[in-house]
Amino acid sequence: MADAKVIPFDDDRSRAGAQRPPRRRPAPRRTGDPGTVSEVMTLPGQQAAEEPPPRPEPADRAQQARGGGWDRRIAGGLAFLRRRLTGEYEVDDFGYDEELTDQVLMSLLRPFYEKYFRVEVKGVENIPAEGGALIVANHSGTLPLDGLMMQVAVHDHHPRGRHLRLLAADLVFMLPVINELARKAGHTLACAEDAERLLERGELVGVMPEGFKGIGKPFGERYKLQRFGRGGFVSTALRTGSPIVPCSIVGAEEIYPMIGNAKTLARVLGFPYFPITPTFPWLGPLGAVPLPTKWTIQFGEPIPTDGHPPEAAEDPMLMFNLTDQVREQIQHTLYKLLVQRRSVFF
Repeated sequence: MADAKVIPFDDDRSRAGAQRPPRRRPAPRRTGDPGTVSEVMTLPGQQAAEEPPPRPEPADRAQQARGGGWDRRIAGGLAFLRRRLTGEYEVDDFGYDEELTDQVLMSLLRPFYEKYFRVEVKGVENIPAEGGALIVANHSGTLPLDGLMMQVAVHDHHPRGRHLRLLAADLVFMLPVINELARKAGHTLACAEDAERLLERGELVGVMPEGFKGIGKPFGERYKLQRFGRGGFVSTALRTGSPIVPCSIVGAEEIYPMIGNAKTLARVLGFPYFPITPTFPWLGPLGAVPLPTKWTIQFGEPIPTDGHPPEAAEDPMLMFNLTDQVREQIQHTLYKLLVQRRSVFF
């Protein structure tokens, strides 16, 4: 494979949810004289008939996905297969297939999220209920599982069940099978043009500015944020007036403790690094199984950008200050979560 060309996100080319209104109780049934309201008597052992409670907003998409009887689930599965076979489904111009993501891809990731890494989510209320927003997170773990877990966290725990559109390096789109799955899941190239288009559409966009520097750093530097580039994500947020939501992820650093890097082999294969861990490559395919660490994902308070004029996106000092503010907030939250953590695995 030829050397992967990584397009940095900062390259120069680069619904608050409305509460359901309270439902009015029906007026008492009137009988006899128009001005008289009859009183309904309830026999012993019999409950008074009441109107059904208003249907709640789905607070947990995972529970909703598992709900319903087997007959309804089978019927839904058959309807899904029929739509796939007949082509009655929609794909946007980025290749994103929302139905496939909800019905299949999230279902495949959810056991890892819930049972294997036992992800705890905090601060999901800081993610806007509607409109565009840029979620900026730390990156780690040798393989980019942290981005996928963050995607499940937003989808399953946000009250509006929003979808997170991740920005990925072009290496992802050069790998067979992975390329197609990434597109279907809503991922797109980490460049300013694609990010702006998504934000202007009112999408949630996720970016990890550390890139390969973060995901491929040695185990001795765990939870130490690497450079955030030249502030390209801040420039994009300023251009679109989108808030920036810092996100801190604890637990991903330990799934593949990287104790070495075979640089020559990485260069031959066209990878940015070739990890050596206590189990890989010594145990072969078994060494590629991640350790079952306990994860915490915390979304911080959003940083607004709509108060700045459009030309602010070209102000290098403002971009530097906002980039540093986001980075410091993520780093501070990482340290705080690490102090609160009882164990890597519990």
